[in-house]
Amino acid sequence: MAKAKAEKPYHHGELREALIVAGRKLMEERGLRGFTLRECARRASVSHAAPAHHFASIDALMAEIAARGYHELAMAMTAEARRSHGTPAGRLVGQGVGYMAFAAANSVLFQLMFSLDAEQFETPALAAAAKTVHALHREAIEAVIPDAPAEVKERMVDFAWASVHGFITLVLEGQIGDKDSPRALKARGLAVLSAMVETVVRAGGG
Repeated sequence: MAKAKAEKPYHHGELREALIVAGRKLMEERGLRGFTLRECARRASVSHAAPAHHFASIDALMAEIAARGYHELAMAMTAEARRSHGTPAGRLVGQGVGYMAFAAANSVLFQLMFSLDAEQFETPALAAAAKTVHALHREAIEAVIPDAPAEVKERMVDFAWASVHGFITLVLEGQIGDKDSPRALKARGLAVLSAMVETVVRAGGG
């Protein structure tokens, strides 16, 4: 009789990473409601008790996945901003393109990052990661309207983020562009970003 296949041994660092990778893949396949720590352990080929060495609960694992999502979002925004090779206004548009592209490619992760239930699994690392995205919006607005009063800049940071986030959220929820071709939807997104930047510039006295 053949012996059952032994579970793959992991060093501590490898197990942590394996659980994160398995958790993200599971989330992408089943959504947030199908996410369980036991299933993550099964996919990582370890016992259901093994994750406790690194994550005290499923919330802790979700927090780590969300924190990494924020870092990836920041990288996507920065890459598109650099790719624009233009004025501060052009880089702000590029940053918005990166934001929308990340959300469209990682819709379930994006939902987790901005979930109404996020407070129940927030950690210092997650809070710090989220602040990197806010900082990018602030830096971009500062570059577009450097001479505007501080309170105007603050309002425009909120406005810019709300415009980008609101548009792509409505797209992901099927409220906008459900009958558009990918090209037409992209054009609508760029139009929203252009209008957002025009409003920022006018608010700053430009």
